[in-house]
Amino acid sequence: MTQFKNNSLSVFDELFNAFPSSWGRDAHAGYPTASVNIHETEDAYHLELNAPGRKKEDFTIQVEKGLLTIGYEKKEENTEKAYKTIRKEFTYRSFKRSFSVDDKINTENIQARYEDGVLKVLLPKKDEVKIAPKQITIQ
Repeated sequence: MTQFKNNSLSVFDELFNAFPSSWGRDAHAGYPTASVNIHETEDAYHLELNAPGRKKEDFTIQVEKGLLTIGYEKKEENTEKAYKTIRKEFTYRSFKRSFSVDDKINTENIQARYEDGVLKVLLPKKDEVKIAPKQITIQ
């Protein structure tokens, strides 16, 4: 796992190089899970999770002990059908993605929205992290 840091290169280096080659895959079936993009601005980190064709009600997002976990689970409904299924390739799967966040993230104000197949999570930085650089005059 990685921690979000001020140095954006270290975020990506640690995030994508610290995991085995199965990162981003369902360990049980070899199927891909949701892909993630992470962007940094002066005020926040923006996490985008690619998850088309899902409903926002089926997502869970929680922060506990410095770990942000995004989960998805669609429970298949058992209904009586008047036909016999010959082949079934549509399946409902679940996945979880977890990211370590450090104390520079304002966890009380994390926001999320799901639109156009992308779950967007805003991880605002605490005010002390957003302090603008000060120009020093040389005398």
